[in-house]
Amino acid sequence: MCGRFTLSYRERLKVAEELGISPDQLPEDYVPRYNIAPTDPHYFMRLRLEDRELLTGKWGLINYWARDAKRAAAQINARAETLDTNRAFKEAFSKRRCVVPADGFFEWVSQGKERFPVWFHRPDGGLIYFAGLYETWQPTPGNYQRTFTIVTTTPNDLVSKVHDRMPVVLPEELVDQWMDPRFEDIEPLKRLLVPAAKDALIATPVSQRVNSVKNDDPDCLAPGELPASQQALF
Repeated sequence: MCGRFTLSYRERLKVAEELGISPDQLPEDYVPRYNIAPTDPHYFMRLRLEDRELLTGKWGLINYWARDAKRAAAQINARAETLDTNRAFKEAFSKRRCVVPADGFFEWVSQGKERFPVWFHRPDGGLIYFAGLYETWQPTPGNYQRTFTIVTTTPNDLVSKVHDRMPVVLPEELVDQWMDPRFEDIEPLKRLLVPAAKDALIATPVSQRVNSVKNDDPDCLAPGELPASQQALF
């Protein structure tokens, strides 16, 4: 599962450069995000002809044929194993693939009723690219709204210490292949949906401020501690 993530880069131009897009595609009012939650607006990127295009949508896929948004929170993630058979995701998998830019995601270690967040991110702090799918639906006639979901797979050895799923993190060299709508051979695409390489991510315990979706500031990523019984996890 991926239920909370970050794009904490402070530099707007740096984000655009790493995404391979022109700076004017990022809004002037771009702000870093430290605790992105389901149904929040966020960026996703698709391929238009040969160019990368950055768009904004709400996290939680709503199918174009849906009558309401009731399924949005339940469709923040799409399981890689069933993308080509699940009605909610099958058509988007074939025609509307995207990547969701981030620089980390959270999972939690629990002890009793307490939850201790762990931030998974690249060792060098760089961007990561979640495999995603997107849709456009109409809450009311003529009112078009974009939404997206993040594809999940089985965890690598690191994430498996705290959760049985993880987002699909695409290597940079495979991003355009995943996004290309002209690429219609499903089997090679399915082979991209694997756990991240062993050394692709590191785990950092962070502040319990992350536990509340009301908190979205740099202090969310302040150093935290795990319970004494689980400090040997990482």
